[in-house]
Amino acid sequence: MKLYLAPGACSLADHIALHEAGVAFDRVKVDLKTKRTEDGRDFNQINPKGYVPTLEFDDGQVLTENIAILSVVAERTPQLGLEGGPFRLLEMLSFISTEIHKGFKPLFKPDATPAEKQAAGEILGKRFGYLAQRMDGDYLFGNRFTVADAYIFVMCLWAQKNGLDLPAPLPAFVTRMKARPAVRLALEHEGLAEPTAS
Repeated sequence: MKLYLAPGACSLADHIALHEAGVAFDRVKVDLKTKRTEDGRDFNQINPKGYVPTLEFDDGQVLTENIAILSVVAERTPQLGLEGGPFRLLEMLSFISTEIHKGFKPLFKPDATPAEKQAAGEILGKRFGYLAQRMDGDYLFGNRFTVADAYIFVMCLWAQKNGLDLPAPLPAFVTRMKARPAVRLALEHEGLAEPTAS
């Protein structure tokens, strides 16, 4: 299995989830500007959408989109999903993808006006507020990590990178996530690990 990723992109959620699942997989970095993989292939030949994440199975099948990939990880590793069916998990993954992930677009566009960026920040603040209210324990669905937590974590990192304030308990959640071995490993693989104090 191969995960095509770009360091710090939303594919980090899938990277974390796969490590949490304990499955063996190869990582292939993609330059999203040139659409080339680190070994020189045309990424558009692998995923015509031209963006990450992309998961290539051993039989050659390709799966894209965070909701789909994270759902497959949860299905194959039930402890990363929810008991009683996938519906609440899918609901939250959809909310994160459509209402938060896409909400960052103006903050990443170089030609976005300050007013557009401010408006996006205000909307994102409300969306993160909703997540904060939904936190039930150490993680979104209680004291057990799910694949949704990997996705929320990446969105929180993006918020911090863009100077957005995260409402409590999300800052503590970010700290807790950074202490998880799978998260530390994924951050290290993507060159995003924070230096350790010596």
